[in-house]
Amino acid sequence: MGKAEAVIVGGGISGLSLAYFLLKKKPEFDIKIIEAEKRAGGKIVTENVSGFLCEGGVNGFLSNKPSTIALAGELNIEPIKGSEDSKIRYILINGKLTKVPDSPVKFFLSSLISLSGKLRMIGEYFIPAMKEEVDETVESFVSRRVGREFYEKLIDAMSTGIYAGDPSKMSMKSCFPKVYFLEKKYGGLIKGLLALKKEKKDVKAQPETVLMSFKGGMSELIKVLENALSSRVVKGKKVVSIVKNNGFYTVYFEDGDSIEAEKVILACPAHEASEILKELDREVSDILKTIPYPPLSVVAFGFKKEQIGFGTSLYGFLIPHREKRKILGTLFDSSIFPNRAPEGYVLLRTMIGGRRAPELAMLPDEKLIDTAISELRDILHIKGAPEFIKIFRWEKAIPQYELGHEEKLRKIEQRISKFSGLYLTGNAYRGVSVNDCIENSMKLAERILL
Repeated sequence: MGKAEAVIVGGGISGLSLAYFLLKKKPEFDIKIIEAEKRAGGKIVTENVSGFLCEGGVNGFLSNKPSTIALAGELNIEPIKGSEDSKIRYILINGKLTKVPDSPVKFFLSSLISLSGKLRMIGEYFIPAMKEEVDETVESFVSRRVGREFYEKLIDAMSTGIYAGDPSKMSMKSCFPKVYFLEKKYGGLIKGLLALKKEKKDVKAQPETVLMSFKGGMSELIKVLENALSSRVVKGKKVVSIVKNNGFYTVYFEDGDSIEAEKVILACPAHEASEILKELDREVSDILKTIPYPPLSVVAFGFKKEQIGFGTSLYGFLIPHREKRKILGTLFDSSIFPNRAPEGYVLLRTMIGGRRAPELAMLPDEKLIDTAISELRDILHIKGAPEFIKIFRWEKAIPQYELGHEEKLRKIEQRISKFSGLYLTGNAYRGVSVNDCIENSMKLAERILL
């Protein structure tokens, strides 16, 4: 393949947005983006089947960070906002769907948490802060500060919804750093929230945070980015290793081909970066290998609206681990965004597997479908069979930020800094959302071109 100034390995949102930002700052920059699969986008995949617009992975992004919205504006694509129904969310409690209140007052008036649980939550104000900066699990942190019931009913399910993870292993500091540092800075969560409210009193009110996507689904962003980068994106070519000689990197491909570059950015999953870096730095390779990627399956169902006994005006529901169910939760995609299902139909997406039940994600198709349908019939009072089914399997899905994650990053950065022109980026390090990936790409582009 000859030479390039920079080679980006990985054509997901991190790699594509990084290339875009580099070229924005330096249009003459000679870049190649190498993607192992025959399509770009990574975990962002949208398929339109029989009128159902299905997201295989990411279904949207939040408006509370400017990175994705700003990038979409530059690419001349208009994001769409989630409907009012997307604000209506449920948690499965004792086998029944319970609405999550949308304000503190409604929360304390609801039956979601018991009276003793609510008193325990209020008591958080008086709990002394842990002064040491300990890498604590999500389960330990939330139970210690807000109480066991709040953790088991709400935070457990929320953590599963974001990471498909196990909060007894997840690092609070790495997964939810803003909440973690409220205790460190203000002495507690309630104290921190009150202080922040006071600090923002004179600041102009911010718009409400809403879920957003695109008319053609999240893949619309990938397609437009890919078109903007044109021939720089090379698909169906797998990188197997890199070596450095005389100040240049040689990137080797599975087919025996190679390319030489001054800079190499690994924007692929950590487990792939681990294999690629084996020859260059075994220590970094070994650390990257320890970042878990549990399997996850997404099963999309198309039903007629009247088949859903519970109703369809909601974002979806999550299930706490204490309920001992075989699914993690379900999203009502057709209630969140328009044109996701034919008229009169509803599109549901059910998540199965994750860190706690990896074996369920890899069930044969028929058993996977039966498992999901059985749970949905009981929870949503569904009658009859679905008219549409689509399965998306991810053998290695969402990277897990578990205890020791920050220390892993410190060691990785220390080793990588010895290799001038070599960088790592992607959702395995500092944020799994689309917003995080794009924001991190923007920052990295500035570092690369310093």
